[in-house]
Amino acid sequence: MSEEQTLDALKDIRALMERSSRFISLSGWSGVAAGVCALGGASVAYPYVMGDYQNFVPSDDETARMIRHQSIAGIISHPLFLIAACTFIAAFITAFIFTYIKSQKDGIPIWGKTSARLLINGAIPLATGGLFIIRLVQMNYFGLIAPACLIFYGLSLLNASKYTYREIRWLGIAQLILGLLNCWNIGYGFYFWTIGFGAMHIVYGAIMWWKYDRNNEPDKP
Repeated sequence: MSEEQTLDALKDIRALMERSSRFISLSGWSGVAAGVCALGGASVAYPYVMGDYQNFVPSDDETARMIRHQSIAGIISHPLFLIAACTFIAAFITAFIFTYIKSQKDGIPIWGKTSARLLINGAIPLATGGLFIIRLVQMNYFGLIAPACLIFYGLSLLNASKYTYREIRWLGIAQLILGLLNCWNIGYGFYFWTIGFGAMHIVYGAIMWWKYDRNNEPDKP
């Protein structure tokens, strides 16, 4: 066997090991779509956050009283919570669609032991963060909501990164840095949130597409 054939064989073995230990069907378009959904949600939420819709969004004190009286029901009925929930659902669905399309092209099942580990390890910090943020709202710590979103999301990406592309780890670190910076810049959470979930996802998705997807794109007629 020639040296070139040996190198090719080693590359094939490495590819097989990569497929068995990591979920490699994440599409760059998934990241772009998630970022676009986040920017869309931010544009809808902007008037509420900035107080342009005063008749629909109470002041901080009024919001705190409503939440204390209505508990969880008061939180989930708030317009900003509904906007955030719709944004998350839209981002999840679009990311799933692009990932499913890529998995079909690659001939890799979208569900298996590796993808299950990826979801479980990513979901634990997200669920913990969600409960923590609900408690922040109940205690009227509104300025810490955006930093908490970024920090726990960053931890989720870091926790899940060992089961997929390594670039996810760098996205997680970037989210953590933004969240920590936001802790010392309370009042600018909307902008940090928009950069982290919107712009950073688009940049990450574009890098992933350029590095992994573009050579697999079908030729245009």
